[in-house]
Amino acid sequence: MPLAATGDLVATAAAERRAVAAFNVITLEHAEAIVEGAERAGSPVILQISENAVAFHHGRPGPLARAALETARAAGVPVALHLDHVHSTSLLHQAADCGFGSVMFDASRLPYEENVAATRAAVLWAHQHGLWVEAELGQVGGKDGAAPLDAHAPGARTDPDEARAYVAATGVDALAVAVGSSHAMTTRTARLDHALLGRLSEALHLPLVLHGSSGVPDEELRQAVTGGLSKINIGTALSTAMTGAVRAHLAENPQAVDPRGYLGPGRTAMSRTVTAFLGVLDAAAAPVAAPAPAR
Repeated sequence: MPLAATGDLVATAAAERRAVAAFNVITLEHAEAIVEGAERAGSPVILQISENAVAFHHGRPGPLARAALETARAAGVPVALHLDHVHSTSLLHQAADCGFGSVMFDASRLPYEENVAATRAAVLWAHQHGLWVEAELGQVGGKDGAAPLDAHAPGARTDPDEARAYVAATGVDALAVAVGSSHAMTTRTARLDHALLGRLSEALHLPLVLHGSSGVPDEELRQAVTGGLSKINIGTALSTAMTGAVRAHLAENPQAVDPRGYLGPGRTAMSRTVTAFLGVLDAAAAPVAAPAPAR
């Protein structure tokens, strides 16, 4: 199947009042598991590779991107390829040549005016090269080992009025909003600010994205999709599933040395996790009213 465009998948999801899931890819096994899980669910999906994953692969995005690209092309459901949490302009400028159709440019740690200027420049370049662009305003804590932001810390939540001005000034195609989730959570105990999400949805006329969704309980995710989210990012849940399966295999087989023996169960565990999350998001989709019968 041809590679899908992230913008098309997200736009369709937004129009149908549902959300498309984007799962983090660190190894080939991640990409295979995500596609297998999506095929089982019969749902489109986004494979996303973060700047941190690129750094893990010696700073070279090409090899992992090409592996993900080939996995996507062999899929039985629509699959898009997204470059996530990019801080480096150098990496941004490699995105199109590596096969990415979209990028999340992350200047959220900068002061507001610097964030706007950096993001506006990134959007201008990306649009000239056919890339759909997501950005972030506010901070979804927990990235790179940092502690989650306190709910009342400055910048910890996305302000609707500031977000409206930010979108107009930067020209981004989607906005990741800080409404209570946090990266790297291994327990699903996050509580989202649904009232704030409602205000953001009313203020902005573009797709909204939730980062740090691994720590958000099923019912919170369903309510958030109903409240206006169109793209849901999931990463840590896959790492938790894979690591648990690998640990279990090695505990039962302490003499094992063939990595296929433990990577296989790890891949299967991730695939099941993908299917479970997609089931939650599909169940959250708002029913579309049938047209009235002709009279």
